[in-house]
Amino acid sequence: MSTSAIDTKDTAAIQAAQTTVAVCDRSGWGRIKVSDDDRLRFLHNQSTNDFQTLKPGQGCDTVFVTSTARTIDLVTGYVMEDAVLLLVSPNRREFLMQWLDRYIFFADKVQLTDITDETATFSLIGPGSDAIIEKLGAGEIIGQPYGNHLSIPPVHGVIFAVGSGLASPGYTLILPASVKETIWNQIIELGAVPMSDRAWEVLRIIQGRPAPEQELTDDYNPLEAGLWQTISFNKGCYIGQETITRLNTYKGVKQHLWGIRLSAFVEPGTTITVGDEKIGKLTSCTQTAEGYRGLGYIRTKAGGAGLQVQVGEATGEIVEVPYVSHEYPQ
Repeated sequence: MSTSAIDTKDTAAIQAAQTTVAVCDRSGWGRIKVSDDDRLRFLHNQSTNDFQTLKPGQGCDTVFVTSTARTIDLVTGYVMEDAVLLLVSPNRREFLMQWLDRYIFFADKVQLTDITDETATFSLIGPGSDAIIEKLGAGEIIGQPYGNHLSIPPVHGVIFAVGSGLASPGYTLILPASVKETIWNQIIELGAVPMSDRAWEVLRIIQGRPAPEQELTDDYNPLEAGLWQTISFNKGCYIGQETITRLNTYKGVKQHLWGIRLSAFVEPGTTITVGDEKIGKLTSCTQTAEGYRGLGYIRTKAGGAGLQVQVGEATGEIVEVPYVSHEYPQ
């Protein structure tokens, strides 16, 4: 992330996402279709959430982890009649295709298809999203649980799903690439403010959505990353399950992801200290209209919101971020 000042267009888009509605083109994210008879069982066994209880029209966030529960990616899965569509981070698409393919054994009826190039993804972000969804003809999805989705053939086979991809209310649309421009123009005409990838990144950091190669790496597990809502603790065996169960049972989460309000830009990777004591590491940093914000892992025993810290040459204060939780949601 560069240290250059955030421009007025990005500021306006972030403001719209918080007060009215913005639209972000997330077509650079990966889309993997998982099909054939064993698709739900396969995904159930490969990731942290409970796919086998999901019906067509439902969806969830899930985390793909290593056998020692280190994070690979935070993914949204949409269960359809004949397939599950996975929306994966841009820099994890090829890795996940190969990773999943390794776990398909001879008798498994599972097909993986990378459909990224023939599809597009938009996210509507903000409290004004409902009005646009209504005008696009998908009003019946309004008010439904996160991850629920419907496909409307008259609207060029577009899938409308509940959830913006961030902590803000909103919707995610997955559509054929052939109608991308038409639908985008329609959404802009209906009043959504276009949001750049850079503005998405700023909002991601403000809200605390962890990203691969920053907050999601071999150094951290999903509980430390605050992704409790993506984990089923009663679904049975899956890759990494033993480690996650043990951490939960014995309250073994030694660090948590927090937001940090900073006095200046600091390079990610910088150690976070209180006095002479190292208490964590900065993982992301950006300039916002209200100053500098970062994300970082802080040792559980060091404290939480309100803690005053030093990050390199900058001073900082630990703040809550809405995307993550530090315990299992009740």
